[in-house]
Amino acid sequence: LPKLMALELFKPFIMAQLVERKAVQNIKAAKKMVESEVPEVWDVLEEVIDEHPVLLNRAPTLHRLGIQAFEPILVEGKAIQVHPLVCSAFNADFDGDQMAVHVPLSAEAQAEARVLMLSANNILSPAHGSPLATPTQDMVLGLYYLTYSGEDVTEIDPSKLEKHPHPFRTAQEAELAYENGVVALHDLAEYRGHGEEH
Repeated sequence: LPKLMALELFKPFIMAQLVERKAVQNIKAAKKMVESEVPEVWDVLEEVIDEHPVLLNRAPTLHRLGIQAFEPILVEGKAIQVHPLVCSAFNADFDGDQMAVHVPLSAEAQAEARVLMLSANNILSPAHGSPLATPTQDMVLGLYYLTYSGEDVTEIDPSKLEKHPHPFRTAQEAELAYENGVVALHDLAEYRGHGEEH
């Protein structure tokens, strides 16, 4: 969510927080402070949006997934940024589509947004049950690149491989090994998660 847009959307919350902290005497002074965009206002905005979902709606709303809830992250610029995996539910693309942002006010509305409308909870189509969050384009290319091996993996004899060349228990462990030059992107590795070998 662009910072300036978030500042306008959450202005009442920010002003209330400034008065509560005794940073200003009254609402009128809080409004002036918010409009002057002093650094303290941005700090308060960060706190206010934490754990406060927003609703994104892309017209035309043809089915219930045309409006979904998200946990906002502040970004520079003037454009709303969404993850490519939610685009199919909104029937959206990146050629200048417009979206409306709504702020649920009551605690009940926020809870409903978090439980029922959060995009992470709506990855299957309500019409036919197939996944909506399917990787496309850059994601598919990235997955291919990361799993590419110069050899045909189906024809490799496991007994001729080094005994467990690179065993990892977590993704962070593998990432650390890559950053330190222990493994390269296309090296064969073994993942041992929860006692299972992959």
